Amino acid sequence: MAERGAPLDVIAASLRRERARTGLSLSEVAKRAGIAKSTLSQLESGSGNPSVETLWALSVVLDVPFARLVEPVRPQVQVIRADEGPTFYSERSDYVATLVASCPPNARRDIFRIAAEPGTPRRSDPHMPGVVEHVVLSSGRALVGLVDEPVELAPGDYIAYPGDVEHIFQALEPGTRAVLVSEHT
Repeated sequence: MAERGAPLDVIAASLRRERARTGLSLSEVAKRAGIAKSTLSQLESGSGNPSVETLWALSVVLDVPFARLVEPVRPQVQVIRADEGPTFYSERSDYVATLVASCPPNARRDIFRIAAEPGTPRRSDPHMPGVVEHVVLSSGRALVGLVDEPVELAPGDYIAYPGDVEHIFQALEPGTRAVLVSEHT
């Protein structure tokens, strides 16, 4: 009996998760799938016994593969090695930004690894309103933040500043490295 309960729990959790992702109400999903609202409610509570046809209809409405409703969610692990990822070079300074994680749907942030060398500072024009940048210095030293008031950072230091005003990153030592999170509100 325990074996039968586990898939129902997985189905219930999957249905709740995917319905929340779509933003659709219980009534709307049931209507679109051609099932009773009470049936969907039972399935989401883990007390229903869905047919293959019901699960197929729900997977179509929720726009997910059938397997996503019946298999347990597995953690997704992504590894990007230090020398991997799409890389962007500054035209005006010895500054390299490597995209580590782009913003997934419904999230609003991008993560970059920064490699910079002393010389011409990297000046950034204001980004769209509401952007906040977070920087953690990994190695070297750098002046980071608003153009008029940059802050000197050492390894392990963190700074957050508005990215919607002109800002700067200037390496003060060779081999300066940092992680930059650009948060879009």
